[in-house]
Amino acid sequence: MEFVAAFIAEQKAVIGLFVLAGMFAAFVWERFSPSVVAVAGAGTMLALGLLDEKGAYGVFSNSAPLTVGAMFILSGALIRTGVIDKVGNYVVDRAKRNPRLAVIEVFGGGLLVSGFINSTPFVVVMMPVCFRLAEALGVSPKKLLMPLSVIAVLGGCLTLIGTSTNLVVSGIAEQAGLEPFGLFDITPYGLAVAAAGVVGLLIMARFLPSDYPRIAEKTDGAEQLYLTELGLAEGDPAIDMSLDAASLGIAPSQIVGVIAGGRLITGADAQNHRLAAGNRIVARLDGAALMTIRSEGRFAIGIGEIPDAESTVVEVTVSPSHRSIDRPLAEIPFLQRQRVRILGVTRFRHLPGPTLSESRIRAADRLLVEADDANVALLRDNPNLIGLAMASVTAFRRRRAWIAILVMASAVLLSATGVMSIGIAAFIGVGIVLLTRCIDASEAWGSIDGDVLILIFAMLAVGAALEQAGSVALMVGALEPVLTDAPQWAVIAIVYFSALLLSELLSNNAVAALMGPLVIGIAEATGVAPQPLLIALMLGASACFATPVGYQTNTLVYAAGDYRFMDFVRIGVPLNIMTGIAGCAALAFWTP
Repeated sequence: MEFVAAFIAEQKAVIGLFVLAGMFAAFVWERFSPSVVAVAGAGTMLALGLLDEKGAYGVFSNSAPLTVGAMFILSGALIRTGVIDKVGNYVVDRAKRNPRLAVIEVFGGGLLVSGFINSTPFVVVMMPVCFRLAEALGVSPKKLLMPLSVIAVLGGCLTLIGTSTNLVVSGIAEQAGLEPFGLFDITPYGLAVAAAGVVGLLIMARFLPSDYPRIAEKTDGAEQLYLTELGLAEGDPAIDMSLDAASLGIAPSQIVGVIAGGRLITGADAQNHRLAAGNRIVARLDGAALMTIRSEGRFAIGIGEIPDAESTVVEVTVSPSHRSIDRPLAEIPFLQRQRVRILGVTRFRHLPGPTLSESRIRAADRLLVEADDANVALLRDNPNLIGLAMASVTAFRRRRAWIAILVMASAVLLSATGVMSIGIAAFIGVGIVLLTRCIDASEAWGSIDGDVLILIFAMLAVGAALEQAGSVALMVGALEPVLTDAPQWAVIAIVYFSALLLSELLSNNAVAALMGPLVIGIAEATGVAPQPLLIALMLGASACFATPVGYQTNTLVYAAGDYRFMDFVRIGVPLNIMTGIAGCAALAFWTP
């Protein structure tokens, strides 16, 4: 045992690299989830003594995972108050009119916004919008989520505050007595990298992955769309207006048609139809939107009798043995015997229709039913209905939407102006949205993706272990002899791609902190101006696309989109090469 301990103590740096190589082999193999591999790798580092107890606990003081968690909650508040639903509906409607323009607007705007706000909250907020956009375009979310991360990273390269890595390098330069970087000093070179990245995305778009069976199974029922009917009452402001011009509080893309005179009108005829009292608007809505419309009381929703007493909404599932299978929903027996109202119907992997009343009953159809307590009890005793439970969907809290927007905007603004870090601002924001009930505590904790946080914490522990073991110093030290004898363009390229390679394995900020002093020393030894080398370090440490752990936004979409490790390698390596060549060329030939 003493021999083994002595060997580990002597070869810590090399052993750390072997453990790291094993982890990446496990990532590629995909026998276990990324978070499991990361935790196992961190545990191995601890067991071998490459990471001590203090270093392991120190990982939990890192602001990055806590910031991500807080931003998950703030984005959850935006979802709960209906903000994301509004944005998503706008994007979806734009996509149906002009799909290419909608994609350009989302990603073009994201590129600019990411230059001034932290890319992580931007990606967290935009992920649900991309899911909606993918549905409208009829493509897999995988086609949009990875480009979303790439665009956010490219945007972070445009300004000094675009990413914390830039600020780390700038701080090191200032401590060394060099001239501090201005907000837009890196912009010309960041634009070159961003332009190459956008061109690369356009070229690689055809190679972006589509759904694998596992993601198809996971997402097919992820968003329950309920078929419903909304009846117009006398005096409604939409009466005598065309459907296209009326303000109904739902997106045009959600409307199937209008029932008038006993027939369903769809398409252009529906858009031009002048609404009248008694017309029924057929729509497909997610549960939250449907419950929101119910709470507003403007429309007579669904079919059946309105309950006399105070009512609740329950969800029931049609049993396979139900004798009304294949009959219209309006003929389901409990509607004739009880004073209840069916608000909507949803069906796994299929869209019922054409109208709520004419939709033919299928086994496992899920119905949203409004009833008083007595009739809920009768539904529960009905042998042809199974799984009765209180509806899990709730109405949006639209009246508090302005609070959620203000909190998110304030967190971003306070961070961008340097008043406080994004982590502190987001944490304060979490307290505000909870106190103002933009989101309930249980919903807030449920909006946090624990798998993502565990992955980030574990990889931070692995990075700390590699630093303690001397593995990072071993890699960086091996580069120094090569750098000191190379011409200026080669020094810039070596700094850039060394930072890129290390950042694909370790924390971007850790690479920037480790290489910053070395780069300044190399500049002094070779006579190369330090500014282009430091900008090369900023860009190389940030523009990482080839692994899901290379950048936090990659990790976010990796988990949300259920990508494979090799998806990032296949798309990211060409992007790394293209952006690297563009950035190095700009620094070598356009540096003043």
